Amino acid sequence: MNTLRRRAAWMFQRTGVAGAAGPAVRPRKSTERCACQRATIWSRVRRSTQKTRVERRAPPPRPRRCRRDHSGFTLLEVLVALAILSLAIVVSIQGFASGLRLLKLSGEHQEAMLLADLKAREITSPTQAGRDGGTEGAYTWEREIKQVVTPDLEVEGRPVRWRQWEVDVHVRWGDHRQVSVATLRTVAGDGDKTPTSPKP
Repeated sequence: MNTLRRRAAWMFQRTGVAGAAGPAVRPRKSTERCACQRATIWSRVRRSTQKTRVERRAPPPRPRRCRRDHSGFTLLEVLVALAILSLAIVVSIQGFASGLRLLKLSGEHQEAMLLADLKAREITSPTQAGRDGGTEGAYTWEREIKQVVTPDLEVEGRPVRWRQWEVDVHVRWGDHRQVSVATLRTVAGDGDKTPTSPKP
């Protein structure tokens, strides 16, 4: 109310109309005229006051939007991550198992080759064909000696006769695994008289 009175007084002063507190004796026309001016001023003051109040009102709150929280993971993302992780673990385990299996097979193959080479080197000067064999650990070996026909070595008039022998060694182990070593021996005359079969 005080604000309204102050504005009304200011408007009265500006328009040259006296306020309600200072009554003045004027003619009838001026009184009607003042009343009309007062009504006009009061309507202007009320309009300005209502406009100011409307402007001073706080804007209505905006509706809050549901924002997605990006700090966490959804259940679907967690399940997909677990599936990928389990698949990677299974593939890694299978790779390691295959590597170990191949490493074991390589070691067994190397031992079999060493055994076959050893049995082939035991025959230095064979004199007759034959076959023998045996077992060492998980390996079973078989050795065969046979003469190779070489017409080029049979020369007439040569006092010493040369013969060529083939030594084949087969080593088996496991499920149908096998290695073979073959070598040739050239012997002058009848060769060594010692037996070609290995000692027991």
